[in-house]
Amino acid sequence: MFAKIRRFYAISAPVSRGDLSDDDRRRLYRKLSWQSFLAGTFGYSLYYVCRTSLNVMKKPILDSGMLDATQLGIIGSALLFAYAIGKFVNGFIADYCNIRRFMATGLIVSTLANLLMGILGMAGGWMPTAVIFVVFAILWGLNGWSQSMGAAPAIIALSRWYPLAKRGRYYGFFSASHNFGEGLSFVFVGSVVSVCGWQWGFFGSALAGALGVVLILCLMHDTPESEGLPSIEVLSHEKAETPSGMSVRDIQRRVLVTPAVWVLAAASAFMYVSRYAVNSWGILFLQEAKEFTDAQAISVISINTILGVIGTVFSGWFAEKVFRGNLNYPALLFGVLNSVALALFLFGGNSLWLNMLSMILFGIAIGVLICFLGGLMAVDIVPRKATGAALGVVGIASYAAAGMQDVVSGWLINSHVTESLDAAGEVVYHYDFSSAALFWFGASVVSFLLPLFNWGRRKAEF
Repeated sequence: MFAKIRRFYAISAPVSRGDLSDDDRRRLYRKLSWQSFLAGTFGYSLYYVCRTSLNVMKKPILDSGMLDATQLGIIGSALLFAYAIGKFVNGFIADYCNIRRFMATGLIVSTLANLLMGILGMAGGWMPTAVIFVVFAILWGLNGWSQSMGAAPAIIALSRWYPLAKRGRYYGFFSASHNFGEGLSFVFVGSVVSVCGWQWGFFGSALAGALGVVLILCLMHDTPESEGLPSIEVLSHEKAETPSGMSVRDIQRRVLVTPAVWVLAAASAFMYVSRYAVNSWGILFLQEAKEFTDAQAISVISINTILGVIGTVFSGWFAEKVFRGNLNYPALLFGVLNSVALALFLFGGNSLWLNMLSMILFGIAIGVLICFLGGLMAVDIVPRKATGAALGVVGIASYAAAGMQDVVSGWLINSHVTESLDAAGEVVYHYDFSSAALFWFGASVVSFLLPLFNWGRRKAEF
């Protein structure tokens, strides 16, 4: 059984197309590489809808009394902890895999998890709160593991289909998939929740996931060799990155003992604390700390996901044209901007326009940092065959930190809750975010200081 599964997910065998002329080969390469890029980028966007749907539903779930902030924090962390471990494990596995089948499998499981969450929400009125909490945490943890099967195959597709000289700009465009997915989640899932109730938000995200599966299966391609083309090194006239005697496993082992990769992983981890703080708790923060309406809060937070597209799309081009491919300078510049934007958001008052400005700046900064700290800087210092391994190291650190953030933030918020009675005599809960805000801001500062230890380093020795 295991052997059959292994064969099913193994890298596709090379095929021969000796009848292709040079022009036909170039046209086929452009077509297949472009399709793989689109499948990875938009397929991963729909992955994100299935991952961030719960963030849109926190306030309605709290208002329903079904779960409290601490329980929601634990449920959210279940996804992030499972995702962190999965990013590491599945990053290493993906280097050996048929990326189309691997990526589609993850999204199928994620889609089913969202569907079951919606069904459970519908039946929640007949179930004890403790049971709902435990089952939600299990399903959301399963969703986290399956989500970890998305990024590595999509980025490996860039490594297998694009030369090093162009990978940065395509990686920048791919990184916009995070923002497209988050924006779609806030707009589409948020609209479904507003009209139909929070349970239906899970059904909406499941629909988005199903569309993503179809996209990946139809457009993603495994390797150039499996389509009758030469390898990307031959197509782009690149010299070999590593000695011919080194296996993929040997290269992956070297990645694990490369200090520069771990420094970047730690920097990304602190950046992810600030990123997920806003994505997970930003709407509730605006509703409670600044008394924004539900519509205002969702609209303000959605700005950062939409504007983040600008940061991610132009990050690779910006680094190549302005800093000649040196990612250290833009990483520092946008790391500082991230902290400034977060300070405006957390401590800048209740002005709608000021909070919108903070999310514009935050979105652009996080968009760039997701591209650089979240993967490209680590991928650039390791050989192409270890792309998944480098992403795995960065991923486990990033999402372990994001998961810890959800638990710590939920505890800090819940430990400062107060109660009052409204005009109708109903109990109203008020949440104090002051301690959580200091935690989020401090993490953003550490995230731009850590990469200074790698200053001037471009490529690790293998």
